[in-house]
Amino acid sequence: MTTTQQQFKYRGAAGRRVVMTGSGMITSLGLSVAENWDAIIAGRCGISKLENIDLTGQEVHVGAQVGNFQPTNYMDRKEARRMDRYCQFAVAAAAEAMSQSKLNMDNYGAERVGTIIGSGVGGLETLAVEFAKLHERGPARISPLFIPMMISNMAAGKISMIYGTKGNNFCVTTACASGTHAIGEAYRAIKYGHIDACIAGGAEAPITPIALAGFNNMTALTREEDPTQASIPFDIRRSGFVIAEGAGVVVLEELEGALARGADIICEIGGYGATADAYHITSPDPEGQGAAQAMLLAIGEAGLEPENIDYINAHGTSTPLNDKFETLAIKTAFGSYADKIPVSSTKSMTGHLLGAAGAVEAIYTALMLKNGVVAPTIALREADPECDLDYVPDVARKTNIRAALSNSLGFGGHNGTLCFKKWEDA
Repeated sequence: MTTTQQQFKYRGAAGRRVVMTGSGMITSLGLSVAENWDAIIAGRCGISKLENIDLTGQEVHVGAQVGNFQPTNYMDRKEARRMDRYCQFAVAAAAEAMSQSKLNMDNYGAERVGTIIGSGVGGLETLAVEFAKLHERGPARISPLFIPMMISNMAAGKISMIYGTKGNNFCVTTACASGTHAIGEAYRAIKYGHIDACIAGGAEAPITPIALAGFNNMTALTREEDPTQASIPFDIRRSGFVIAEGAGVVVLEELEGALARGADIICEIGGYGATADAYHITSPDPEGQGAAQAMLLAIGEAGLEPENIDYINAHGTSTPLNDKFETLAIKTAFGSYADKIPVSSTKSMTGHLLGAAGAVEAIYTALMLKNGVVAPTIALREADPECDLDYVPDVARKTNIRAALSNSLGFGGHNGTLCFKKWEDA
């Protein structure tokens, strides 16, 4: 064990075991988990030229938009009109997750089931529309539903109302780590007995003119015009992330309860690490210490050693700083073993879903364990010399994955890592 591994060793209590029994997903690659899974294993790119948005004066013209989404397939028209797009995505993903898990409030009691949904920016589309109204038509024209549609916690609130969950209910907002932290906090609440089950995940709908301009002016977004070459994590040509929208939601349960009701278990959540860089508002720590600590804490909580990890779903944003520093963080955490671990970034296909990214990637990672295949990093043509790990370029790889990590790093120095274990019937 290296000095760094000893320094960041997990020192918490054992607690109860937690498993994933349901998942739901909405992304540019599809409107279900099955569609998304087929797409990432095939190495399909979900990025395209932006449509149905005013691009006047904009320097960014590509993104990962959700196509063919009809809110009324998941809720009535009146309810849909009272929700921002990010909230509609969350409700739709939760519907799939709950259907798959077959969880109901009679299994544990409503007070023992929580809802934790993360979002980085919440109802940004609603905010933009109502702000324009204020300046063009005056304060009297602002919708009375503006605030409840805009606030980031409403996805958790709506899902709770739909399913009647009365346990822990809140929103995590830690920028691009929000979805990972939401699932991690749900895991901890179940592990230590505060609740027995939880609907958790992340949702985001940030593709608006103001978001494009803001991210572009801080040089975070790529200006690449070719959608297939826009999100290219770890490639020396990378120039910024691709903005995306969608949601990922999972159902987590305490193991004994899940077994007792005959639930279909997707995987076990073994550990969770949450740390801070305390360094910069947008740049990761150039030494990778915070991200390395998050990985080691998650591994330790799972009762594993670094050498037990068979795959890492990287944050892998395709920005010059993130990919280089995350690579360094993996090397810091794993030492010489880092070269032996397959690492891929599914953002090469989905773009960056901001606060929903970690939740979507958690589901992808869980399915990789269950199916024994690693999704690729597509469009990786010329690896950056400072990004020199095994990034599984272009083609999915069949392999037995017993344990895996999923990383998320957010503006403000927020780091989150989830450790997943393969579920095998006893």
